[in-house]
Amino acid sequence: MAAGGGNLITLVAALIGVGVVAQILSDRFRVPSVVFLLASGVILGPEVLGIVGPDSFGNALSAIVGLSVAVIVFEGAFHLRIGRLREAPAATIKLVTIGAVIALVGTAIVVHYALGVGWQVAALIGALLVATGPTVIAPILNVVPVRNRVGAALETEGIVNDVTAAILAIVIFEAIKQDVRAPGELFALFTQRLGSGVIIGLVVAAVVFYALRYVDLSPGNAPQNARLLVLGGALVAYGSAEAVATEAGIAAVATAGILLGNADVPYEEEITDFKGDVTLIVLSFVFITLAALLEFEYLIALGLGGLVVAAVVALVIRPLLVFVSTRGDRFTREERLFMSFVGPRGIIPASVATLFAVEFRAEGMPEVANVLVGTVFLVIFLTVALEAGFARQIAEFLDVIPMRVIIIGAGNVGQTLARRLEDRGENVVLIEEDVNTVETARNEGLTVHHGDGADTEVLRSAGAENAKIVATTTGDDDVNLLVAQLAESKFAPDTILARVNNPDNVDAFEDLGVRAISSVDATAMAFDDYIERPSLVNWMSEIGHEGEVQEIEVTSDELVGKTISEIGPKLPPRCLIALVSRNGETIVPDGGCTLERGDRITFIGDNESVAEALDFAHPGKN
Repeated sequence: MAAGGGNLITLVAALIGVGVVAQILSDRFRVPSVVFLLASGVILGPEVLGIVGPDSFGNALSAIVGLSVAVIVFEGAFHLRIGRLREAPAATIKLVTIGAVIALVGTAIVVHYALGVGWQVAALIGALLVATGPTVIAPILNVVPVRNRVGAALETEGIVNDVTAAILAIVIFEAIKQDVRAPGELFALFTQRLGSGVIIGLVVAAVVFYALRYVDLSPGNAPQNARLLVLGGALVAYGSAEAVATEAGIAAVATAGILLGNADVPYEEEITDFKGDVTLIVLSFVFITLAALLEFEYLIALGLGGLVVAAVVALVIRPLLVFVSTRGDRFTREERLFMSFVGPRGIIPASVATLFAVEFRAEGMPEVANVLVGTVFLVIFLTVALEAGFARQIAEFLDVIPMRVIIIGAGNVGQTLARRLEDRGENVVLIEEDVNTVETARNEGLTVHHGDGADTEVLRSAGAENAKIVATTTGDDDVNLLVAQLAESKFAPDTILARVNNPDNVDAFEDLGVRAISSVDATAMAFDDYIERPSLVNWMSEIGHEGEVQEIEVTSDELVGKTISEIGPKLPPRCLIALVSRNGETIVPDGGCTLERGDRITFIGDNESVAEALDFAHPGKN
């Protein structure tokens, strides 16, 4: 029976409160919030406490879930920056095309044979399980600071596949209900919904952009009005598109979100913060509610076949599509493995499967409804529990969490340093206050956070809490000193580097324990190197492109206790051990120098050879 008005309000408020607690626990234990949300739903559902059940929301469930999903998808799309696609454009495109096809076809095949259902139902489940979604990927990336190209590929895949999976699923669902089998009709249904959504999203985004840029929003309340205008635009886009064609609303809000997120709109930071809070509330409500509506008998009824489906989807199909999609790109083997084993399913398959099940039961097809809900939720539960729950451990085991470097100042010095570090595989984030400089740096493919680097919150939002190195490279010594002080007192990175423009200020920086790089001394040393060591300078200028110099800790048993002479023949060609550091002392080793565990050795050579040598000295590090 549906809950009364007062009870319904109480229930919704309670679910939101539980969701907030789940988010706090997520931050506390560094575990993606979806793990706690799903667990909360199961506890509150009929299988445990019985507080939430199928009849708790009456006929309002579909509308509530639909509007909530609209807000969630819009928020994820708003955060997607087109500039980030430059990090891994080829892989991203293949993930949402070739990868999506592999996921759809592969899942449909295993569902058909493992569960014995018809091809149409198998295709419906396959379509739903294409979607990973920002609702599960974003929380993972919040606790696992992977390299930018990895995060960009996963985020884009989640947002795009959420849209395509939802539309594909509704097309197949309608085909099942209407017994449509002709490929032409199916394609027409798909393009109608996708096209309608995209067009409506474009129109709404244009209207909202014009209002934000050129309409007087009452100066005193402009930030608030801007936030409400964007939220209202998202809901209007969804509702308008849904009125035209079912599930077109997902495409509409995704389109509007991407366009507005990449446009130069006023009060962007206020809008982003507001949307994040709203999304947290609705995400908590929807995840908990949908998990609570699940009855375990649906999962148990699947038997061994259900486990086979979940295992094949997670351990075979996902790795296959990732390795095919990322072939020939800049991803390391470890990064490809991480992407393979971190692809949990999220809110779109859960919500759409639940709503489809209601309609299937109304149409007199309870068996189809049970298989659909059971299979989708089994995959969600297992992938969220294992892949999302252990994402950080997986990342640490594969060693895909790179050294994060924060550079304050995106001028010539900052950009040059960022490019050299990224060429070595480090995860670099620039902070710059000047809008034009930000745009220039982003056009160069760099990751730039807009804001004042001397602001603690800006540093935190750029990832300073996870940074091992903070480098401040502005032309203002006062700014550099302030940033160095903030970094040391608030975030305590392993290393703080500062550009010092006036040599008289070097002592002030060094008194803070900051490694000061004097512009005058650096320039003088560069001139001296060109005069005395021109060949070395020419070679060093190609570091990151042709040549490489890297330092690594010795952990391999093949090196410990061995002399340089014994190790030399085992090294890759065109690679030498140039330096050995031990107990704070650095030497140029001769052939009789014996390496000890924990020594730091410096390799010099070409890129590929040095990369092989690093893995030889410290297996798994590279």
